[in-house]
Amino acid sequence: MLPKDLHILKHQTLEHFWGYTSFRNLQEEIINDVLLRKDIVALLPTGGGKSLCYQLPTLLLEGVCLVISPLLALMKDQVEQLKNNGIDAEYISSELDEFEAEEILDRCINGQVKLLYVSPERLKNPYFLQQIEVIQISFIAVDEAHCISEWGQDFRPSYQNICQFRNHVKTVPILALTATATSKVVLEITQKLDLKKPSIYKKSFKRENIKVLVNEVADKYQKIFDWLQFNTHSGIIYARTRKETEELTRFLQSKGLKNCDFYHAGLSAKDKSKKQKAWLQSNHLVLIATNAFGMGIDKDNVRFVIHLTVPSSLENYYQEIGRAGRDGEESLALMLWNKPELNNFDDILKNSIPNQKEFEKIGIYLYSIFNIAANEWSEDFYQLNLQKLQNLTKSSRAKIRNVLQFLHNQEIIYLNEMKSLSTLELKIQIEDIESLPKKDAYFIELLFRTLPGISTHKVHFSETAISQKLTIDPLLIKERLRELHQAKYLNFIDGDQLSIRFLEHRNDRAIQGKYYHLFKQIQKNKLQKWEEMKYFVQNEDFCKMSMILSYFGERNLKNCNQCSVCSHNSFQFSKPSVSSLIVQYLTLKPATADEITFQLNYYGKEEILENLIVLLDEEKIRMLDFRTYTIA
Repeated sequence: MLPKDLHILKHQTLEHFWGYTSFRNLQEEIINDVLLRKDIVALLPTGGGKSLCYQLPTLLLEGVCLVISPLLALMKDQVEQLKNNGIDAEYISSELDEFEAEEILDRCINGQVKLLYVSPERLKNPYFLQQIEVIQISFIAVDEAHCISEWGQDFRPSYQNICQFRNHVKTVPILALTATATSKVVLEITQKLDLKKPSIYKKSFKRENIKVLVNEVADKYQKIFDWLQFNTHSGIIYARTRKETEELTRFLQSKGLKNCDFYHAGLSAKDKSKKQKAWLQSNHLVLIATNAFGMGIDKDNVRFVIHLTVPSSLENYYQEIGRAGRDGEESLALMLWNKPELNNFDDILKNSIPNQKEFEKIGIYLYSIFNIAANEWSEDFYQLNLQKLQNLTKSSRAKIRNVLQFLHNQEIIYLNEMKSLSTLELKIQIEDIESLPKKDAYFIELLFRTLPGISTHKVHFSETAISQKLTIDPLLIKERLRELHQAKYLNFIDGDQLSIRFLEHRNDRAIQGKYYHLFKQIQKNKLQKWEEMKYFVQNEDFCKMSMILSYFGERNLKNCNQCSVCSHNSFQFSKPSVSSLIVQYLTLKPATADEITFQLNYYGKEEILENLIVLLDEEKIRMLDFRTYTIA
């Protein structure tokens, strides 16, 4: 049991940093056990507040909480949120060079960091292991702990190194967290992390406030428009590809719906931040996004999640619908599907899996195109031309991307697909600049004055910002930088293009052997998960919520009485009355008839005026002046 003063301090910390006055289900019990230094497995569904279970107690303990996570995007989002809340947090990933990683570890040694996020592969890095010996670790939080299971499509062998890593930090306690694990996977987590008499917390996956609807629909765009034209709430629409997010947004906006926008990893960091911030602060904006959106983002009032396309697994589906209704209010999870689309994704999946010969070619040629010989390794970033790799290997782009993503997940390479700042590093000595051709020497001297530090380490920069300083067109700057890169005077990586960094020495035998067999197993698991998902989608005999709960190992289930199977009908888009929408709008603020007509743009002004007269007669609204209406 916690001492009384620590119990009080725990609640004060919750309110001070997060603004909450109480914990959600199981959060407090888990946090208490973390403070009592116990090993723990916490199975909390999406929206259950997993991150708070390690973020809060680390503020009450001495030392650094080491958070192990496989998701770089999630690391970045959480570190940014923590810093905004005034909490010292950092992440070390493969995109950082040694100089940047060393700076962060020095801050940890000096007690300037409370949470350090790392990928599981980092635990075998010799320099990291050396530095960790002098860092005081309070406890280890293993996020997405289901990745340790060999039975999932997210399997990461490096997760099994965590148990061995504990020897370097002396048996510090472990908190293993996951949102989507079957009973079999929970047992595997406990065994492979070698947890000592762990406390196991498991919250039911049942979300009584979410209505799960699965509808077979031919024209999905029209069906979504029919729903959104009467929607006044905030929500997410998930699409499989970046192209689909943009196409659906254009379609809806062309129909007059302006309260929607798209979001995907291909956007610049600035655009992503802007769109995400607008959505978080809005009560009616709809974001059409790829499935990475939503991880680590806490927005309580998401009233609906719509799936334009069927997710690849029940785990992914449950995580995504769990972003709706976190405030406990009634919410909707709607998935639209049709048989041609399911058959099409069957083909997409199968055609993206290379055979052994193709896999070996892609893995080996990847090193060869950058002139990296057997057993050699380069720390540089390289611009990756997919078309060139496609021409060399004679493989499809889908197969190449699948292999690249696998190599990235295993941290054999670091693959950067997101738009970001470009990077520049001088590869020649400063004193040698004078011996270069005058045109090159002059331009490098300009860069040297504009970007301090390029002679000693990699510097992030914006071509637009440089162009304003040098009054040179950004495209010309890029062209000159590419020429100097070709001449090996500097290392330039264009932030708008795909880039790659090798994290392991070239080992053709490993690519042909253990890596291919691991890849093959993960692809087999992926196909199995897709078959399970198809069964869930097409089955019309069993309650949808019960099927989800059964999948995650829950027993003695009852029908939810509200899903598309239990209600025995397809989802019908109900049209709210004009008067109810007017009242809803005037509840927010007083408005004129013109302002109301503009807001409810799918109704004519005459219909709006008629309903205003009725509402005045019923004394539900009143006039503030001769033209402004408000709630009575």
